[in-house]
Order: sequence, then C-alpha cells, then structure tokens
Amino acid sequence: MNKLSISKDLSLGQKVKDLNWGLILLISIVAFIGFSSLYSAGSGDLSRWGMPQIMRFVVCFAGMLIVALIDIRIWHRLAYVIYAAGFLMLLAVEVKGHVGMGAQRWIDFGFFNLQPSELMKIAVIIALARYFHLHGPEDLRNIKMIIPAAFFIILPVGLVMMQPDLGTSLMIVMGGAAMLWLAGVPAWLFITGIVGTILSAFPFWHFMQDYQKQRVLTFLNPESDPLGAGYHITQSKIALGSGGMSGKGFMEGTQSHLNFLPEKQTDFIFTLWAEEWGFVGGMGLLTLFTLIFIYCGWISLRCRNRFTKLLSMGLMVNFALYVIINIAMVMGLIPVVGVPLPLISYGGTSMLAAMGAFGLVMSCHVHRDSKIPKI
Repeated sequence: MNKLSISKDLSLGQKVKDLNWGLILLISIVAFIGFSSLYSAGSGDLSRWGMPQIMRFVVCFAGMLIVALIDIRIWHRLAYVIYAAGFLMLLAVEVKGHVGMGAQRWIDFGFFNLQPSELMKIAVIIALARYFHLHGPEDLRNIKMIIPAAFFIILPVGLVMMQPDLGTSLMIVMGGAAMLWLAGVPAWLFITGIVGTILSAFPFWHFMQDYQKQRVLTFLNPESDPLGAGYHITQSKIALGSGGMSGKGFMEGTQSHLNFLPEKQTDFIFTLWAEEWGFVGGMGLLTLFTLIFIYCGWISLRCRNRFTKLLSMGLMVNFALYVIINIAMVMGLIPVVGVPLPLISYGGTSMLAAMGAFGLVMSCHVHRDSKIPKI
C-alpha cells in the first residue's frame, strides 16, 4: 500500500488514538489559567466573565475535536469556500454590522456577537496553504504567480481597515507574509516589501484615525499624558512591576482590583496574571505557550505533503503572533493595538478562532500521511 494513502483507511478509533493528547493537555492548562484569571478579574464573581468563558471553551473544545477528526482532504477542498465565507461576513459587517466601543466590527446573532475579522485570519492562512500547495517554490520565482496570493491578503485587509481595526489588519498582513515566506517566495520581494512599507508609513499617517495616531504618540512617550491616552500602558507597567518575583497572590493584585488596570479581562489580562503571580508566574505561562509553539512546529515537520506542512506551520505562526504582540503591548514595547491573548482573554470569537485553528493543526497530524492532489 502507498504510505501516502494510508490515512484514508483510518478508523474513527485510530483517529481518536492518534490525536495530539499532549497538545490537548497544554491547551487545557492554558485555558484553565484563563478561567482563574477571569474569576480574579471578576473579584470572585464567576458568572461575570469566568463561567461564560468556560461554557465557550467546552463548546469550542468539542468543535476542535470534530475538526481534528475530519479528513484533511476535506479541509483542502473547502479552503477557498472558507475564505469566501469569511470575506462575505466582512462585507456583511460593512453593510449591517454591530457597533461596539466606537467601531463596527461585529455581527449580532442575538445570542452571540461574531467578529468575522478574527476568523478571517484563519481563512487567509488555509486559502494560502491550498494555493501554495499547488504552486511550489520554483513557480514563485515568477512574480505573476505571487499576485493572486497577495490579493488573498489585501482584500480582507481593506475591509478590516474600514471598520476601523488597525491591529487586526496588521495581524492579517503579518500572518499572510509569514505564509509567503514559508512557501518560498524570494527574499528580494520581502526586502522590497519592507522598504515599501517604511516609505508608505509617512503618507499612511494622514489616513489613520485620530485614536490610532494617539496610540502611536503615546507609545513613543506615555508620560506625556499619564491620565489620558497614556493611562492604559502606564498602569500596566506599574502592575507588572509591582508583581515582583512571586507576585502578590491570587486575587490580591491592587492595580487590578482597585480598578486602576483597564480592560483587565481582555487586552491586559496578562498584566493581571503577572501582578498576582509575579515573574515566576509570567514565565511559567510563557513556557506553556512556547511548548504549544514547539508542538505545532513538530507536527508540521512530520507532515508529508505541502498543504499540511504550510497549514500547520502557518497557524502556529499566527498563534505565536497573538501571544508575542499581546505581551509586548502590555509591556509597552509596541503601541496598544487591541490584540487578545489567545485562550486567556475574555471573548467568544477569539476562543472560536484559536480552537478552530488547533483543530486544523491536529487534523494535519492525524492525516499527516494523506496524499492531497494538486488541484
């Protein structure tokens, strides 16, 4: 039997046995840290943020397992359909989206507000993985073959910028750029792109929203307005520093529980965790995230076809970008861009996107020996 075709004969029991139980354990531990942090953020009120997040995790966990058990060839066939569905939802946001916190980013389903831009990050990666499965590195020496891939990235970015949501737009661009690099796009194109981005930054400044400009200026000098635009990052730095080596203890964070720390359940939840558990707790959480990165990278290396290699590695890079940008943001290393910490921050769409991505990564592993046609 052709070794590359063996996965089509796998029984359901064999697939379940071949699931990445180590990765599932790591995901569950990180999610539990998120639940405890949200319990603390709610000052001991589990119903405020903790219980809704637990319920979301349970539903998304079941969905992750289902996604993992579905043959990867099905996800390959549906790649462009998933992208089209995500793009249509972005269009729906522009037509009749739900407005919250000054931006039009959500679709209100009554019982659940969906943010399509979060799902679009995954859709772009799976669409590019299929495209580059068909076109190998030798094809990408021809710039004409790269143009369709560029449009996979540019089209949703344009719609997300209209919401406006600069942070998510940059995440889609970086995730797409990572896929281009992994696929083997020539280095000179990246150099050209970086130079072009730097040169376009100055005229782009005039098209940015006032609050986006203020975030950049605050990042450069947060002390210039410590009670206004610089308040978020100033309080975050104070909380991080006050945690010391071992932290102040569970639910004992003064910056968090005296309401000095804003958005402690979403963007700044790592700050809450580090204040309560200190440097040791912060490094422990980072270690867990790093183990997840390594596990996903290991899965990619074991895959025997280009689609699963690119998909699993691309999703790993996307997850890593979330973690790195969120933590850099709360430490004041980059401007505040509103990127959640995956599996930790409160939010239904971010949980759905993260668990769906992990389901796809595990599907790549379960069906790593599949032969996927180049169509």
